[in-house]
Amino acid sequence: MNIGVPAEIKNNEFRVGMTPAGVFSLIQNGHNVFVQKDAGLGSGYSNEAYLEAGAHVIETAQELYLKSEMIIKVKEPLSEEYGFIQENQIVFTFFHFAASEELTKAMIQSKAVCVAYETITDDMGTLPLLTPMSEVAGRLAAQQGAKYLERPQGGLGILMGGVPGVPPAEVMVLGGGVVGTQAALVAAGMGASVSIFDINLKRLRALDNLMPKNVNTCYSTPYSIEQQLSKSHLVIGAVLVPGAKAPKLIKREQLKLLQPKAVLVDVAVDQGGCFETTCPTTHEAPTYSVDGILHYAVANMPGAVPQTSTPALIHTTLPYALQLANLGWSEACNKHPHLANGLNIVHGYVVNQSVADAFELTYTPVENVLN
Repeated sequence: MNIGVPAEIKNNEFRVGMTPAGVFSLIQNGHNVFVQKDAGLGSGYSNEAYLEAGAHVIETAQELYLKSEMIIKVKEPLSEEYGFIQENQIVFTFFHFAASEELTKAMIQSKAVCVAYETITDDMGTLPLLTPMSEVAGRLAAQQGAKYLERPQGGLGILMGGVPGVPPAEVMVLGGGVVGTQAALVAAGMGASVSIFDINLKRLRALDNLMPKNVNTCYSTPYSIEQQLSKSHLVIGAVLVPGAKAPKLIKREQLKLLQPKAVLVDVAVDQGGCFETTCPTTHEAPTYSVDGILHYAVANMPGAVPQTSTPALIHTTLPYALQLANLGWSEACNKHPHLANGLNIVHGYVVNQSVADAFELTYTPVENVLN
């Protein structure tokens, strides 16, 4: 199979869809790999490194897409890329369709085979391709929250860990999954007083055993969230409903419960955000203020640390990329049901129920598109 790895064009996205080591594995399995010139530079991989691994370095994205039967990316295609995508072409990437009707309709129109990292599952019911980036994003959420609590950054001017005689910051984490767990651990490690909320009592019991003593586990209800808001200096949104839009857990009218210049960090922004006032931002312009509350909602947080996040991502995506390349998408998905869960849009049909529900589109069971 001819496989293309384009340069990412999202604002300040420095990750790349395949490392030289991953390229070498694909080539060892009999495939041709095309890498766009300079695609790996942000992650520390030179054009020469890809050439040494056996790849062909291609000058332009348009040429690369034309040559490729499968595209391996990191982030969803942007409008500038829609026209490059061909019918029957496999596009393997993070899509987060439920957050963008424009992207969803563009991929329906393309009649490509859209395999989304974020909905592939495993035997334990987890999302293995989302996990490493969730780990990175969760740790970054606490790190960025600490920075934007500083007064020159627009925040309250509170040190996460406080000092003797002065209490630490109060941090509220909404969601006890991978993102929330990592955010809570890092915030607690910085000395903050942390409250982590979830609706799953089994998960809360596990977190209670895992977390240090400066983390409190809380059952999530609208009432308990509202009670905690008035005490919180930093709120981290870490809610995930696989493939679907994130629920809006904090409404605009509730912002008045927070102290002016408190900070909201919405890691759920890729799925539409879990705060009503969330709007996607970029690493170039990461924050904005609503009713005196500072919002951080960068939609590709792990892109800030590509030399960590790129290899962490490829360690998990490569086995699935090999399945798709070695067997073809249809046979691979028939043979591997967890990979089939990654199918979101196929030949113009929406085969993921959550994506169809998000935009009131016709849902087609995935079995109908598998030969």
